[in-house]
Amino acid sequence: MSKADLIVGIQWGDEGKGKMVDMLAQNYDMVCRSQGGHNAGHTIWVDGVRYALHLIPSGVLNPEAINIIGNGVVLSPESIIKEMVQFDSLEGRLFISDKAHLNLPYHALIDQAKERLKGDKAIGTTGKGIGPAYAEKISRSGFRVGELLNPTKLTDAIIEYFEQNRAIFDVLEIETPNKEEMTALLEEYKAALAPYIANTTNMVWQAIDEGKRILLEGAQGTLLDIDHGTYPYVTSSSTVSAGACTGLGISPKDIGVVTGIVKAYTTRVGNGPFPSEDFTDAGETMADVGKEVGTTTGRGRRCGWFDAVAVKHAGRLNGCDQLSLMKLDVLDGFETIKICSAYEVNGETINYMPSDLDDVKPVYEEIAGWDSVVGCRDYEALPENAKKYIERIEELTGVKVGIVSTSPERDDTIIRG
Repeated sequence: MSKADLIVGIQWGDEGKGKMVDMLAQNYDMVCRSQGGHNAGHTIWVDGVRYALHLIPSGVLNPEAINIIGNGVVLSPESIIKEMVQFDSLEGRLFISDKAHLNLPYHALIDQAKERLKGDKAIGTTGKGIGPAYAEKISRSGFRVGELLNPTKLTDAIIEYFEQNRAIFDVLEIETPNKEEMTALLEEYKAALAPYIANTTNMVWQAIDEGKRILLEGAQGTLLDIDHGTYPYVTSSSTVSAGACTGLGISPKDIGVVTGIVKAYTTRVGNGPFPSEDFTDAGETMADVGKEVGTTTGRGRRCGWFDAVAVKHAGRLNGCDQLSLMKLDVLDGFETIKICSAYEVNGETINYMPSDLDDVKPVYEEIAGWDSVVGCRDYEALPENAKKYIERIEELTGVKVGIVSTSPERDDTIIRG
C-alpha cells in the first residue's frame, strides 16, 4: 500500500498550487482534485505556454498520469467541456466521480442574484454558482454527476425542484427552465462527459492498494475554508487537508506528505479582512510584477506582506510537513521587505490568529532586500538576503521551506534536501 501526498493552499488561495502540482505530478501515477469548482483557477507555464485550469487536475500535463475529479467537487459540465477542448483526447486519463454534485447554469443565476440583494454587504463571490450548488448538496436537494446518464429523468427532477421552490425563485427573478431546452442541454452534457463518469473512490482505493504514487490537490486556500477561514468571507467547501479525505473518500491514514503552498507575499481576491494588506506603492508593485489578476474572475488581487501568523496557524491546521514558497522573484528589487510577525489587538500583541480579524493590526519586522532570484535552481545560488528571508519565515512559522519557486517556469524551482 502507498500513501497519498497532499498539496494544500495556506493563504487565501492563488498561492501557485498549479505550478507546484504540475511539477510534482511528473513523478506521480494519479492526481486527484478533492473540492471546489470552476471558481478555482490554476495557472501553469510550461516552455512559455500558459495553461489555465479550473476543474481538470493539474496533473493533466503529465501524459502518463490518471486525473481524478472527486466527489467533493461541484462540477459545471459547461465549464469542464470548454476546458477539455484545449487538450488532446483525455479518455482513459480523466475520470469524474459519479457522486460529485452538478453546478448547473441556474446555480450561477442564484449566486449573482443573492450577491445583488446583499448590496454593500456582498461577500464578493465569483458568481459561478459554487455556493448555491454546495447549499443544495447540504440540504439534500442537489443533483449528482451520475444523474447525467439519464437526462430525461434529471430534467423532470430539476423542474420539480423549481416548482417546489417557486416562491424563492420568484423573489430572485429566476424563471423555471424550459423542459425541452433543459433536456437538450443535459443530453449534450451526457454525450460529452459520459465516458469520463466513474466510481472514483474505488479507483483511488485500488491505486493505494497497488502502491501507486498519488498526489492530492484542492482549490482555494486554508483561510477561505468554510469552517476555519475568515467567515463569512470564505468559500463553500473544506479547503484544508482534512477536506481531501471527505472529498475523495479516503482515510486520514492514507495521507502521506503534506506540502503547504504559500506566496512569498500575500494576496486576496474579493472582500474580507486582510491584516497585512499594503495600500502603498509596494502593494501596487507586487500586483504589477506578480500579474495578480484572478485566473477565473479577471479581478485584481489585493496584495500585502507575508503574514507569518496566519501561515503558522494554517500550517498547524493542515499538518504541513513542509512549505513551498512561491513567487519569490516578485520581491526582487525591494530595498526592504516586511514580514508580519505578530498581531496587535486592542493594544495587546499576540502571536496567534484570532477568530475575528476585523480589529487586527499587523506588527512588522523588516529584512533587507536583494537584486534578483530569477532562474535560481540551487539554494546556495540565492542572494544571502533571500536566504535570510526564507530562514526567518521558517523560524516564525515553525515549518521548513522545502521548495522555492524563482519564476513561473516549471524548472525554475529549488528543492531543498
